[in-house]
Amino acid sequence: MVSNGKISMSVIKRLPRYYRFLGELKKSGKLIISSNELSMRMKLTASQIRQDLNCFGGFGQQGYGYNVEQLYIEIGKILGVDRTCKTILVGAGNLGKAIASHMSFESRGFSLTGIFDSNKELIGTTLKDIEIFDIDKLDEFCLENKPEVAVLCIPSSVASTIVDKLIDLGITGFWNFTHFDIAAKYPEVTVENVHLNDSLMTLSYQMKNK
Repeated sequence: MVSNGKISMSVIKRLPRYYRFLGELKKSGKLIISSNELSMRMKLTASQIRQDLNCFGGFGQQGYGYNVEQLYIEIGKILGVDRTCKTILVGAGNLGKAIASHMSFESRGFSLTGIFDSNKELIGTTLKDIEIFDIDKLDEFCLENKPEVAVLCIPSSVASTIVDKLIDLGITGFWNFTHFDIAAKYPEVTVENVHLNDSLMTLSYQMKNK
């Protein structure tokens, strides 16, 4: 198996899509699928699919295809969904509520263990059966529970201060919904940025130019 460090990010970003499609095929009772059939479903070339999967070892047999359940499990392991990263969410406003309520953290390798906000009206209430703590309790919680990942749903104006604190408390991964550039200040941490406005403007461009 090839080290992830030698695999392009474009390949890695396609893996969740493979995982999702294979999960749907598994639910439908599909047992075996060829790269040609998978390519038609995913709108990728069969050659691209074989190249992507070969980055991580051989999963299929020539003339036979891929075992759907086995490939689903193996890609899940590559993505790390078989492990559990303790995760906290900072910012329980509308976006934070939506993410906590509708994201399946547990099936994606994460365990949401704490939620924090500075809004006194939210503190003490629950979200997805998890109590919302005052942001002032962040130090105490992190020192006791040792989360690895933080989901940031906070205003960019306070992001720098919160990120500094979280780094000091041992957070090494961020799912970042702010516009604060964490990687520029802390290149050693792992960051996945989600810019919803950028995505919407990309859709706008495609609608204009289709």
